[in-house]
Amino acid sequence: AVKSKLQTVEGVKNVDVDLDNQVVRILGSSPVKTMTEALEQTGRKARLIGQGVPDDFLISAAVAEFKGPDIFGVVRLAQVSMELTRIEANFSGLSPGKHAWSINEFGDLTRGAASTGKLYSLPLGDLGTLDVDEKGEAFYSGPKEKLRVADLIGRAIAVYATEDKSDPGLTAAVIARSAGVG
Repeated sequence: AVKSKLQTVEGVKNVDVDLDNQVVRILGSSPVKTMTEALEQTGRKARLIGQGVPDDFLISAAVAEFKGPDIFGVVRLAQVSMELTRIEANFSGLSPGKHAWSINEFGDLTRGAASTGKLYSLPLGDLGTLDVDEKGEAFYSGPKEKLRVADLIGRAIAVYATEDKSDPGLTAAVIARSAGVG
C-alpha cells in the first residue's frame, strides 16, 4: 500500500520500503511535504530524517531551523545538481501577508536578523517573498539556479516583517550541514 501510493506522486522515480526497520527511501524530485502527506494517507506517521542526492557532492544538504519564541520553521536546501539547489520551507507564527526572505552573509545572530549582514551574493541570496496565510503559516518549495549548498554553510536565512529587505528583519537562523540519506 505504501509503495503503490508513493509511486502515484508526481516526481517520484523509485520507492524502497523496509517494513522491518520502518524505513521508506524515496528517489524523486517532489517536495518533501507532498511525499510525507502521501505516506500519511496510508494511515502511517511520517517524518523526514534526512535528504540528499544520489551523486556524492561535497555537501549535498543543509538546514536552517527557526526555534521561536514566536516564529518557528525549517528551511531545507538540497543540491540537485552542481548548478541547481532545491529549497523547501515551512513557517508558523508569522503575521498574514507577504514577507521577504533572504540568505544573508553572516550566521551572526547576536542581534537577531539585524546582525546577519547584507544579502549574500545578489541575486543568489534573494529568495523573494513568502505568502503567509491567515493562520500565520507559509510553505515554499522551488528551485534556485547557480546556488551551491556548500557555499551557504554558516550563513543565515532571514525573514522580514514586510516585502522590504531593508528593515532589520523579524527572525533569522544559521544554515547548517544536514545529513543526507544514503
